[in-house]
Amino acid sequence: MSGTLDLSVMYLMHDALRREAQHLARATARADRDPQTVLGTTAGWQLFKTALRVHHTAGNDVLWPGLRRSLAGRPGDLMPLEVLEAEHDAIEQVIDVIDAALAGPEAGADQLGDLTDSLATGVIGHLRHEEDQTVPLILTVTTGGQWERFKQIHARWIGSDIARVLPWLLDGASDQAVAAVLAAFSEPVRHAYLHRWRPAYTALDRWSTTTA
Repeated sequence: MSGTLDLSVMYLMHDALRREAQHLARATARADRDPQTVLGTTAGWQLFKTALRVHHTAGNDVLWPGLRRSLAGRPGDLMPLEVLEAEHDAIEQVIDVIDAALAGPEAGADQLGDLTDSLATGVIGHLRHEEDQTVPLILTVTTGGQWERFKQIHARWIGSDIARVLPWLLDGASDQAVAAVLAAFSEPVRHAYLHRWRPAYTALDRWSTTTA
């Protein structure tokens, strides 16, 4: 067990998800934008869903089971994990409802606006709960090996989406944080990030911010 685990990438992911949740809420609330068009034709919605599901899946499959084993017999400490998993499920249900509405013939702007606002609020609150309630448990009972496995599974779930997700994750991060993350990758990946992936990402209008 260690209080010196490097949680920087987890916090980068949290910051990126907060950033995109706020973009989502603003983009679908604008009077000059049809929420169905914003969600159905821009890259932001797909990137947000991809990153959120990677983060949740890695937690559900790797991190939470290890924490449960370490916290067996401590129901007071296990309760936050149950709450967080319920929040994962609730967030996924809202995403499914939004996608179902987008697939329908007439998704109402008010309906989609309410759903995306609910999703953004839920995601931001969930991330705060993870940081306030789960991080202290992680630092107390998770070994360095367990944490490295979590990071590896996290990266594995990104898989072929790395060209889109890596620049998305590092958008707005400090030079020091970017350098630390890129140092974990091979030279070909770093070269691709700098010369292809980041320029392509920068050119995206992720949430249809241009004026109609």
